[in-house]
Amino acid sequence: MKRQIIKIDEDKCVGCGLCASACHLSIIGIENGKAKLLNPDVCDGLGMCLPNCPNEAISFIEVDGIKQPEKNDSVKQSGCPGNQVKTLEPKKVSQKNDIFEISSQLAQWPVQIQLVPINAPYFDNAHLLVAADCTAFSYGNFHNDMMKNKVTIIGCPKLDTQDYTEKLTKIIKNNNIKSVTIARMEVPCCGGIENAVKNALIQSEKMIPWNVITISTTGEILDV
Repeated sequence: MKRQIIKIDEDKCVGCGLCASACHLSIIGIENGKAKLLNPDVCDGLGMCLPNCPNEAISFIEVDGIKQPEKNDSVKQSGCPGNQVKTLEPKKVSQKNDIFEISSQLAQWPVQIQLVPINAPYFDNAHLLVAADCTAFSYGNFHNDMMKNKVTIIGCPKLDTQDYTEKLTKIIKNNNIKSVTIARMEVPCCGGIENAVKNALIQSEKMIPWNVITISTTGEILDV
C-alpha cells in the first residue's frame, strides 16, 4: 500500500525552522543547520509544514507501506511527548459508599483529530467516536455512555482552520473501522464535524454503520 510523506531538499533548506514549528506531529527537527524528517514512519503526509517553507524545500513523495507499532507500545517519535501514540487501558467504574465514581474510558492517546496518526494501531477493528470537544463538558456521563469501548477523537470545526474530511477519510479508508459515532452539540457550527465525517464515509467508499448523537447546551441528548 502506497502512502504519502514529505521530502525535504537540503540544498534549498536554510534551517529557518518554520516547518518544524508547523508540524503538528513534532517530527521535524533541525540538524546541522538543516530541517530533517526525524521519523518518516509517523509522517501522515498532510503537509501542514509545506506552505510555511519560504524556499520551497518541501515536497511530497510516495513510499511503500508503513511500519506498524506493536499494540500497547508507544510510537517512537521525536518532539513533544504529548504527541506519542499510546494504547490505554480504560478503568473500571468504582463504587465507594454507594456513590459511583466515573472513571476514564479513554482508550488511546492522542485524541485530537489533527494529532492522531492515520495508521495508529488502536484504529484496527475500532468502533470510532468522532466528537466535538464541547460535548464532554456538556454531557455529564460522557465517558461511560459514549466513550466506553470506543476509540475517541475530538475536534472543533469552528476553531480549527483545517477541514477534517481528508484526514478522516484516510483513517476510515486505511483501517478496519467497525462503526462510527458522531457526537456533536446542537449549535450550528458543530455541523462542520458531522459533515466532515459524512463526507469521509462517502469518499472512503466503505459501508460502515454510523449514527449521530446531538447534545443540547444544557447537557441533554436531543436525538440519536
